[in-house]
Amino acid sequence: MKKLVILTCALAAAGISTVNAQDAGGFRLGVKAGATYSNISGDNVGQITGNGYSGDFGDYKTGYNAGISATLPISSDGFFSFSPELLYNRKGYEISSTQTNPGAGIAKLEIEQQRVLHYLDVPLLAKINAGGLFFELGPQVSYLFGSKVKQQTTTKYTNGDKDKVEDNSGFRDYTGVTRDAADKSDLSQFDISGLAGLGYMTDGGLSIGLRYARGFNSLIDSKDIDNEPKAFNNAYTLQLGYLLPLGK
Repeated sequence: MKKLVILTCALAAAGISTVNAQDAGGFRLGVKAGATYSNISGDNVGQITGNGYSGDFGDYKTGYNAGISATLPISSDGFFSFSPELLYNRKGYEISSTQTNPGAGIAKLEIEQQRVLHYLDVPLLAKINAGGLFFELGPQVSYLFGSKVKQQTTTKYTNGDKDKVEDNSGFRDYTGVTRDAADKSDLSQFDISGLAGLGYMTDGGLSIGLRYARGFNSLIDSKDIDNEPKAFNNAYTLQLGYLLPLGK
């Protein structure tokens, strides 16, 4: 894990030093925002989610992301570039379950639960720009700074009545800045992911892109290094962006 972090930092430093040797006029800074479609997978996800969790693509959780980005040219023609970003990203998972005839007078009990994981993501991407199309690949370092659990229970009675109850826990701060109680004993606060994506950007700086990121560090916080339980973040993001030209 430490070697991977060191390698990530080395790649970032190498990218920046290479950029400094190129035409700085191509440097551009901008903003991004979009939707996130995420879940967690692995042999031991039940240690976090409990029973009833589905890892099927159709059961992923929908969230959003937003942040700032930069493009620094590596080649003089802009074909190769280095693109660091800082993003706020709402990831997590959700569970839906239905019980039929669970008790007297009750026809159906529907439970929807989701756990929102609040991350700061730092993608460090190598990018190929080919006539508007772009392809990106690289590591992503993520910091989990909080979470929230939401649950909605809908009871449908045999007489046709319906009752809906929502139980939303407050935001749990993992940074230690606030005094709110925060039990993160089951979650790892840092993640390293591999990220790949493609998209299209106009000459004016407007872009649309699709990405997939797969976590390499288990989301389960365990001191058992020899037999660490496995649960990993998976996230697709669809982003709109705009880059401001800052150079010549």
